[in-house]
Amino acid sequence: MLADDLRGLAPRQSEWFTLDAARVRAFADATEDWQFIHLDEARAAKSPMGGTVAHGFLTLSMLSAMSYQVTDGLAGVASSVNYGFDRIRFVAPVRVGARIRGRFSVASVDERDAAFDVHWDVEVALEHGDRPALVANWITRLYPG
Repeated sequence: MLADDLRGLAPRQSEWFTLDAARVRAFADATEDWQFIHLDEARAAKSPMGGTVAHGFLTLSMLSAMSYQVTDGLAGVASSVNYGFDRIRFVAPVRVGARIRGRFSVASVDERDAAFDVHWDVEVALEHGDRPALVANWITRLYPG
């Protein structure tokens, strides 16, 4: 019954998350990606981006926090793990200080012996943007319990 419930799940949206300079710096330090485009406002202002932008992988990594919000309270789910992605595209840059949020729609559900693979169509929206920052097809494995 859980698989049918998941298939019928209405699209869900996370709250807004701010990708401020402190978060970008922490991510740069954690990943050792200190490219100027993320950290040096004066130098980045002269680039085609026109200012500092968050790492694409930082934006991608925020899907974890977003997914906790949209899957919280799903009946019959004991735990879940990241299984992978079929597709990821970084559509628009995220300026440092911008706010993003995720919209998750169930594309399909594969039933396994002791789990369900949920294929999510995910779009990360920019608060003040015409295009999404990121689109992806993300697979999570849910364990019932």
